[in-house]
Amino acid sequence: MRPQKVLDKEIVEKLVCVFRSNGYDGASLSELAEKTGLKKASLYHRFPDGKRGMAVAVLNHLGEWAEEHVFNVLNDESILPAQRLVNSLDNIRILYNDGKDACVLRVFSLGSGLELFEEQVKNGMKHWVEAFNTYGKALGLPGEKAQKYAVQTLLEIQGSLVVTKGLNDLSIFEQTLNDIESRYLKK
Repeated sequence: MRPQKVLDKEIVEKLVCVFRSNGYDGASLSELAEKTGLKKASLYHRFPDGKRGMAVAVLNHLGEWAEEHVFNVLNDESILPAQRLVNSLDNIRILYNDGKDACVLRVFSLGSGLELFEEQVKNGMKHWVEAFNTYGKALGLPGEKAQKYAVQTLLEIQGSLVVTKGLNDLSIFEQTLNDIESRYLKK
């Protein structure tokens, strides 16, 4: 068996770009193949479920990334609470390329993507809320307030990505993350 010239992780990261730009419905197999540098047959070999399998790989990849770099960092009790939030927000900046990139949960919740990936989208959003809820409780917020802050945080991050893109103004995303930090840390 010949060694793979392109590693699976690299392929998935390239697929992320296509889905972020075009959504599920707009991502053509030709464009997915072109972006990855693979022929369509090679893509099908790696993803026997076709485009849907590629989308699941993208969701899993980004979910694992967020788990490791945002949620686990946010709730790592070996780090001071304020630093955990700062580190997590810095990683959110990386995840969304300082506000330039769309959220895959959002793009997969449009068109036929929602029908196909409803459970993954819902679970992804739940993980965001749970992580920030746990963090809020660790700061000493009462349960209801911690939950409210967590949902508000998700709303603000998602909303700021849409508005940032729509107005072509990256400062909106940055200001939103600063506002989230201020709310939790009472700056």
